Amino acid sequence: MAADTLSRVFSALADPTRRDIVARLAVGDATVNELAAPYDMTVQAVSKHLRVLQDAGLVSSGRQAQRRPMHLEADVLDLLTTWLERYRRQAEERYRRLDDVLRAIPDDVDPMPPRHPPDLTESPDPTEPTT
Repeated sequence: MAADTLSRVFSALADPTRRDIVARLAVGDATVNELAAPYDMTVQAVSKHLRVLQDAGLVSSGRQAQRRPMHLEADVLDLLTTWLERYRRQAEERYRRLDDVLRAIPDDVDPMPPRHPPDLTESPDPTEPTT
């Protein structure tokens, strides 16, 4: 997946309304009117959200007689998941190595020696010149 495609997908999914639309389309296809019903916004506003999702390749418009249902393009989500999975595996490997290092440290070793406050009984007189 090209970097610009990834950017468009992440940008499209940055909006909570669009994420909700994607979640609803994951359950099944729906028309623009059906998608707009639960929102306190116009059908035109929902159509704009759908246009952003279409431009990112996340949804497409179909045709069933008089209906034009919107359809989730799961392939784009699969590509996005593959991209994210690579970084999840890298993070897990780093944590696994950290766990190995921490397990190798004996339990009875103090990781940091105690810090003692400076001895204030021998502080120089601030009125005396220093040499």
